[in-house]
Amino acid sequence: MMTLAESMVGDHPARPVLVASNDPEAGGLKKAAALGIPTAAVDHRPYGKDRVAFEAEFLKPILAAAPDILCLAGFMRVLTPGFVERFEGRMLNIHPSLLPKYPGLQTHQRALDAGDAEAGCTVHEVTPVLDDGPILGQARVTIEPGDTAETLAARVLRQEHRLYPAVLRRFASGDRTPVLLD
Repeated sequence: MMTLAESMVGDHPARPVLVASNDPEAGGLKKAAALGIPTAAVDHRPYGKDRVAFEAEFLKPILAAAPDILCLAGFMRVLTPGFVERFEGRMLNIHPSLLPKYPGLQTHQRALDAGDAEAGCTVHEVTPVLDDGPILGQARVTIEPGDTAETLAARVLRQEHRLYPAVLRRFASGDRTPVLLD
């Protein structure tokens, strides 16, 4: 999130209008506020399994901020189809695998367990199907001998910080051509 926010300066075609979280204690909220970006937090826990009720409340500050694009970064809640469809074609997510390989969780360990030669990250449009939207960019990372899920995750994260801002800049300019990084 911070990498995205810090990239949106100068001639960048987008500006951050809100950082929202489902965790009122998320460190990114304080960091965003320090940059002068409005923040909002709606704790999902009081809603239990009622995702629709949580999303209705979460939607309020988002709609008030009137974003053109929503960028998910570290948002670990599965959104309902109704929420996703509201922002169809305008919501991006970054995922720590080379989709379509390894949607969901434990991506680095799954790549290691499979004996893959490379891993990486993907920025994609969010659709109602988890980690399945059109791919807007990918960055590859070689899996090295002796890698653990943690060492691989650290190298993939460095690529995420390169890829997501590049994809957002292109996407905000109206260009959906995938960004490919090595």
